[in-house]
Amino acid sequence: MKKIKLFLENFLIYGFGGIISKLIPLIMVPVITRIMPNSEYFGIYDLSNTVVSLCSSLAIMGMYDSMYRLFFEKEEEAFKQEICSTAFLFTLGTSALVFAVMVLCRKAIAIWFLNDEKLSYLVYFQAMATLIGATNGILSAPTRMQNKRRVFLVMNTVIPLISYGIAIPMLLRGYYIIALPLAGLLSATANEMVFAALNRKWFSPRKFRWVHVKPLLAIAIPLFPNFVIYWLYNSSDRLMITNLAGIGDAGLYAVGSKLGQASQLIYTAFAGGWQYFAFSTMKEGDQVKTNSLVFEYLGIISFLSSFFICALAGLIYRILFVGEYVNSYIVSPYLFLAPLLQMLYQVAGNQFLVIKKTWPSMVILLGGAIANVALNFILIPRIGIEGAAIATVSGYIITDIVCVWALCRMKLMIMRRNFLYAALFTAAFFVLWRTMAVRDTGRGLILAMVFSGILISLYRKDLQDFWSRFRTADGR
Repeated sequence: MKKIKLFLENFLIYGFGGIISKLIPLIMVPVITRIMPNSEYFGIYDLSNTVVSLCSSLAIMGMYDSMYRLFFEKEEEAFKQEICSTAFLFTLGTSALVFAVMVLCRKAIAIWFLNDEKLSYLVYFQAMATLIGATNGILSAPTRMQNKRRVFLVMNTVIPLISYGIAIPMLLRGYYIIALPLAGLLSATANEMVFAALNRKWFSPRKFRWVHVKPLLAIAIPLFPNFVIYWLYNSSDRLMITNLAGIGDAGLYAVGSKLGQASQLIYTAFAGGWQYFAFSTMKEGDQVKTNSLVFEYLGIISFLSSFFICALAGLIYRILFVGEYVNSYIVSPYLFLAPLLQMLYQVAGNQFLVIKKTWPSMVILLGGAIANVALNFILIPRIGIEGAAIATVSGYIITDIVCVWALCRMKLMIMRRNFLYAALFTAAFFVLWRTMAVRDTGRGLILAMVFSGILISLYRKDLQDFWSRFRTADGR
């Protein structure tokens, strides 16, 4: 029960803080789409975020995860400060380099990503957001690594409120293109300044040590391609929709993805607490069993929640949106499941990081990303934005299957038959929902309840054991 408590505490506390930062933008989507004249403006904003996410991955270069891993290598505070300082200054240098390249290549970036050279001025905002966002993650890391939960909760509540407090008045004045990027940049700057002040003892140029650069890069460099590959998973579909269908369809896809991004609340909760839990328990004797059970249980939660998103997506969009945005609900169930499958991959793939052998993770992710892009080329011209969503979730399915198979062969993971049965039932549910209940909320709910009952029955014994342990621990 001690490890369960540790995981749940980090999942709930850091997860709740991360959820707040994601939930506020999610709530604001219906408001923003009503202010903007058409879907093209939302498409430009979403594609702008796509540029920032790619360039941030290039700037961070895997250093955040590498720093997190080595932070727990020794207990001495001086060592931890040296690791943090070295990681920060290295990231500051790479961020400045990426910033300079973005500014110099702004016209090319506007053509490639925004499909319009006239929008090259937006790249200035994207370059600044990349510079600040990349170093922001490093500066805020000690707050998580020291379990300062209250600070994390407050900051993740205040920063989104500041952002939309700036953006909404600008949108109402007609600044549809720059309002959201500028608001995000200003709020990120405030966030960086606060964490720089709070965590100043962990970062100092005098504590930079060249001797730490090599071990940091030894972990970061193999991880770096993974983040670029994640970008391909999450953003290549938007670029391909823009070029194969149009920026208006990209805007509809972005709105359709917002309900799908509700799963980001679950994923963010997981990510917020997972790294601390995973690395603080990595040397225990039953680590493989524990990691495998976390994978299974999070998988079942993901499947169950996806059933009800499928059933309710159409109803939710009819309530929240108007006009052309209503039918974008069709991509939501697929894009809801995709981040949860990414979460499962990170649980399983963490085993490669624990043994400091990260290249298999890169190869597995790359295979899934190639499948994703290939399916985009095939499906987008045939079934539009739904095809892009199907391609994304299919790429993650392939990645998860290959990763689990490889880890089982390496004796780093244990997979029980019950989970395989649950995955097959989930696939069957999606087929039945799409053919029988995609526009019928009542029928979709019946299917969701039936298949939920099946999955819960598969894990009935696990639930009984968990309840028994909980009652025993509570009685003590």
